[in-house]
Amino acid sequence: MSVIKAVLFDLDDTLWPIVPVIKRAENLLFEWLQANVPTVAARVSIDGMRARRQMLMETDPVYQLDLRALRHAVLKEAFMEAGEELSLVDEAMHVFSRARNEVPLFPEVEPTLRGLRERYALASVSNGVSDLKAIGIAHLFDATIAAHSFGLAKPDAAIFHAACEALNVAPGEAVYVGDDPRLDVDGAQKAGLRAVWMNRKELQPLRPLPQGITPDAECSNLVELDHWLQQLR
Repeated sequence: MSVIKAVLFDLDDTLWPIVPVIKRAENLLFEWLQANVPTVAARVSIDGMRARRQMLMETDPVYQLDLRALRHAVLKEAFMEAGEELSLVDEAMHVFSRARNEVPLFPEVEPTLRGLRERYALASVSNGVSDLKAIGIAHLFDATIAAHSFGLAKPDAAIFHAACEALNVAPGEAVYVGDDPRLDVDGAQKAGLRAVWMNRKELQPLRPLPQGITPDAECSNLVELDHWLQQLR
């Protein structure tokens, strides 16, 4: 078995909890709509926009890759229906995006990443739209691959391979760490990487593994991941 030279990370629910972040961002966006374009706010709701996004995602595969474009499209529809100036859509999206990148890192994430970076090349591979520069941890990664800019999403093997190529390592020399058994564990393993299932106790309820998916390791935080990697050495 090859020596591990690189560790690749999922982001949402692996390095920070995503549900409270999205809820807060959506609430702040709706408050902005109420204050700045009340005609739009009167026609939509948070739940209604969420349902519309789900509908669009199911009918247009483009939106499965770019969640920011999906939110923009739903907001644009609402502004058009209300007869409001479409230039304000970008302002609304800025409100959401700024809040979307105000994430509470799990406590051990930043110090553990700093330690891992001394021994491994690090990359992020995500289907989401997080901005690591805005979050303040971009300097801890040697490469960042996002589905919306790459053009393919997990579990496609190509997105994992792109990260490995960016780090100049073979898939067998890399470990992928993520919370989703199908997208992260199964996807990475089928791409030739080893995979660690991040099953955080902070995110209740804990999810069972689907039948037929067996990660190379299961961890509840990055400290446990670090210990597992040291055992491999």
